[in-house]
Amino acid sequence: MNGIARALTIAGSDCSGGAGIQADLKTFHRFGVFGQSAVTAVVAENTLGVQGWQRVDPDMVRMQIDSCLGDIGADAVKTGMLVDREVVQAVARGLRDHGASALVVDPVMRAKGGDALIDPEAVEALVREVFPLALVVTPNVPEAEVLAGRVMDGPEAVRRVAEAIGAMGPRYVLLKGGHARFGDPRLSVDLLWDGTDLLELPGPRFSDRNTHGTGCTYSAAITAWLARGCDVVGAVRRSRAFLVEAIRSGPGLGGGHGPVNHWAVLPDDLGSATDPAGQAAGSDRPHGRESGAG
Repeated sequence: MNGIARALTIAGSDCSGGAGIQADLKTFHRFGVFGQSAVTAVVAENTLGVQGWQRVDPDMVRMQIDSCLGDIGADAVKTGMLVDREVVQAVARGLRDHGASALVVDPVMRAKGGDALIDPEAVEALVREVFPLALVVTPNVPEAEVLAGRVMDGPEAVRRVAEAIGAMGPRYVLLKGGHARFGDPRLSVDLLWDGTDLLELPGPRFSDRNTHGTGCTYSAAITAWLARGCDVVGAVRRSRAFLVEAIRSGPGLGGGHGPVNHWAVLPDDLGSATDPAGQAAGSDRPHGRESGAG
């Protein structure tokens, strides 16, 4: 290899460019990572909502994964919209066969406007077949409550949810706090569970409408930093700081939930994002080159 970090996103296509593989590839590029994609569904959507979508045949999804990981390879992989049980199974087989260990799973269930993006039976398959392969899973509050079968209505409930999802197989659980219904209304507090402790990551809560694709962008940034050799805690911290700036500087496009700014500048004290061949500053437990697929 020539030293360039590589990442693969396995997700749906958002024709409006704010979420899905488009957001992922923009984010990979923002952090100097060579991005590849395996498309699971073609989605007609914009800032106003989802107008319709069609899944990609599971055999074609698997073929795309093989094409990417069998040639260029990837130092980290993320999954997003996996549509149904057959697609989940095809993805899981591909990830296992290629040994993808630096895996970030964003358990996408609904679009920003509330439209369902996965069959209910696929959630069970996702937990059973993909979660045990994951380094990090990144559910928001509604997704975490579905996965754990519990309501997150206070600190103790949050810990129980984190423990329940952690028991499904991932090494880390990132509970995103943007939809939390308790705590300081001025703050959005993400929580990173490592199997023992919960690390609090507080930040400002935005009333801004430019939040289309936040989950995709966040998980893609984590994937990019992992591909560059960063440890999980560092990858999450840097990605959260980037997302705050991406929301704060949103371009204000469209008539509904506008996209975030994928050109947002990362605060200087969290490391450079411009060197495509560089590694994340301060990395001490790499989960990229040694452990990624390919």
